[in-house]
Amino acid sequence: MKTNPNKESLLFVGTYAQKESEGIYVCTLDGDSGEIRTKGSVSGIENPSFLTVDSEKAVLYAVSEASFFGEIPGGSVSSYSFSPDDGGLIGLQSVPAHGEATCYVSLDPPRRWLLVSNYSGGSVSVHPLDENGAAGESADLVRHEGSSVNKDRQGEPHPHSILTSPSGEYAFVPDLGTDKVEIYKLDGSSGKLTPHGSAALAPGAGPRHMAFHPTGRWAYVINELDSTITAFRYDAGEGRLEEVGTVSTLPDGFRGTSYAADLHVHPSGRFLYGSNRGHDSIAVFRIDGETGRPEPLGHTPTGGKTPRNFALSPEGHLLLAANQDSDTVVSFHLDGETGLLKETGYTVRIPKPVCLVFQ
Repeated sequence: MKTNPNKESLLFVGTYAQKESEGIYVCTLDGDSGEIRTKGSVSGIENPSFLTVDSEKAVLYAVSEASFFGEIPGGSVSSYSFSPDDGGLIGLQSVPAHGEATCYVSLDPPRRWLLVSNYSGGSVSVHPLDENGAAGESADLVRHEGSSVNKDRQGEPHPHSILTSPSGEYAFVPDLGTDKVEIYKLDGSSGKLTPHGSAALAPGAGPRHMAFHPTGRWAYVINELDSTITAFRYDAGEGRLEEVGTVSTLPDGFRGTSYAADLHVHPSGRFLYGSNRGHDSIAVFRIDGETGRPEPLGHTPTGGKTPRNFALSPEGHLLLAANQDSDTVVSFHLDGETGLLKETGYTVRIPKPVCLVFQ
């Protein structure tokens, strides 16, 4: 990974696209100015709506949020090798995820397993990685059960993401449909998931994405349906979450329709960011160093519509927002002292961008 803020970083952009269209875009980001340039793209994958990357092996992983993988119902996950110099992508392998609306993919820290969530399938799957980093057929598939209070959105389970603890010992699955974060013990040898309890969110919250603090002391869950972020104290020894507080991602007095989407903790551990679709903004928070609670600092418009996803540059000097419904990725300078954002003036046009990851 290139870490000099005055040098270029590789950026991969996932989109909603037909299989025959360009689906994954390769860009560069100037770490000083915030200028984004498109270098190339690849087709052949339908709706690559979420990505993750193994920088050490130079492998990119992309889910396909499709109805079928060949004749197998549900989405899939694909592995691509890439050139660290120019980001050129070469397909390695694609395998079924065995669930509908495959929407999230992440790696365990030792990079032995790829974890995938299927939103409409109500399931999560675990895939082994070979010596080249390609993901194989699932080693485990776990289906959720339950529902919650929102009859339109929570009539059944909807695992929206899956990620491991910093140690890789546990896996956490925010389930929008059940208002719970399901916790599993991940067997590092077999890839099997063993239930290990859960953490409850407020009824109707709709947990979506989760992020750990760099210290590992706290974890944060962004809730789509009620536009909040819930902070948890994390007990690494027991693999448990204890709620310490919940804050709104929207400004006081907002009365429109908006749904929270993505969140990221700044590498310094001092700030937290969340995106709002409808209010079309990035909510900025300071993290209390003693309690881990987020304290609101303000909101920055994303310069477009429906910021489904955003990313912090590797050094934390820039924030990039993917505006799905205005076909733009917009960059912002990030003040390391205040945490606040300011437009760089640079925008790149990409059709329906919905995920951003750096090399």
